Amino acid sequence: MVVMMSTNPRATVTPPATFVIIPTYNEANNLPAIVSALFALAIDNLHIVIVDDNSPDRTGDVAERLRRTHPRHLHVMHRPGKLGLGSAYRDGFRFALDQGADLIIQMDADFSHSPAYLTEFLRHIQTCDVVVGSRYVEGGRLDRNWSWWRHLLSWWANAIYARIILGLGVKDATAGFKCWRRATLEAILAYPIRSNGYVFQVEMAYLAQRLGFHTQEIPIYFEDRRAGRSKMSNRIKIEAAWRTWLLRWRYRQVRPLARPAPAPAQSPNGAPGRS
Repeated sequence: MVVMMSTNPRATVTPPATFVIIPTYNEANNLPAIVSALFALAIDNLHIVIVDDNSPDRTGDVAERLRRTHPRHLHVMHRPGKLGLGSAYRDGFRFALDQGADLIIQMDADFSHSPAYLTEFLRHIQTCDVVVGSRYVEGGRLDRNWSWWRHLLSWWANAIYARIILGLGVKDATAGFKCWRRATLEAILAYPIRSNGYVFQVEMAYLAQRLGFHTQEIPIYFEDRRAGRSKMSNRIKIEAAWRTWLLRWRYRQVRPLARPAPAPAQSPNGAPGRS
């Protein structure tokens, strides 16, 4: 696999730095708005990493135009084709870690994950290892436009299937809106994370729990996408079902890491990151 990077080689990352990883596939209509909303936040030294899978709607070209507007704080990874959500996040995570990221946030480009929650993420990460934007803790909500079948499937996958099979403590196992400490992500990525669809989120949550990391769920309103179509296919659903059992077997011998209590994270609050 060849990944082409578009970034400013002269740009230096001064810690503490927060990197937001956004995988894209046919998100040309959403990308300018989500980037604008993120850079408008009161978060100093904020970086955005767009990981595009050669979108037919030319999302990659839109990302390049945005990069030229924010040359020091927006980075674009061009991948040759649709290689999967899990691999997109892994590539984005490793790039952020290589650049010296202290905190890494993962989110969708379609506004189902509101940028407004990021400042709350950065506040809560002070006392835990990973923050999860959760639909299923008290106060969390799903878009009322979801069909009853979609509600039922999502609830069953999280509250019943993944929690019973894996013994997960988190209530939103498939959540894709998270904030990671650097050390937490480094420890997890030391394992061969192989899931590529939405079960990637389950694998990350399960391994974090097995390693003894402290996860805190905060309630969010999960809005339906504003533009474009969902990437959830029957193939992805089937992969999630059988791989959940595989995760239990693969990580059966993983034990909590021996480590001191986490020091407060360096949360880069302040003026918006400048480009």
